[in-house]
Amino acid sequence: MAHTEDHEHAPSLTKNQQLVFDALSQTAQPMSAYSILDKLREAGLRAPLQVYRALDKLVENGSVHRLESLNAFVACAHKHCHDDCASAFAICEKCGSVTEFSDDGVMDRLKGWSGKAKFSPSKMVVEVRGVCAACAA
Repeated sequence: MAHTEDHEHAPSLTKNQQLVFDALSQTAQPMSAYSILDKLREAGLRAPLQVYRALDKLVENGSVHRLESLNAFVACAHKHCHDDCASAFAICEKCGSVTEFSDDGVMDRLKGWSGKAKFSPSKMVVEVRGVCAACAA
């Protein structure tokens, strides 16, 4: 997953937030907080709390997404996705790659349902698990 797009409204990041964001941006694989910590020990991150604090802020500002089913994190691939409360991900069960995608039809249906049900979502995350094209070939 390429994460080279800058977030237009992303606030300036602290050193730790930038380190965590860069670590996530350089991989197509989701990473757990402890994997991030292991990768960044040489950069000066020593405690899990440092990583969790950085992740909390990055998730809050929309630069990073938490994949609930994997308890892992990925850098945002779409610079405008934090303008909305909806995100969608395709997760390959063979290679572990994650692709962030947008499908207005699916999101419109979910928003339509929540309106009819008088349910006010704070966020919507769709995780689709299966096999990517590369692994299926």
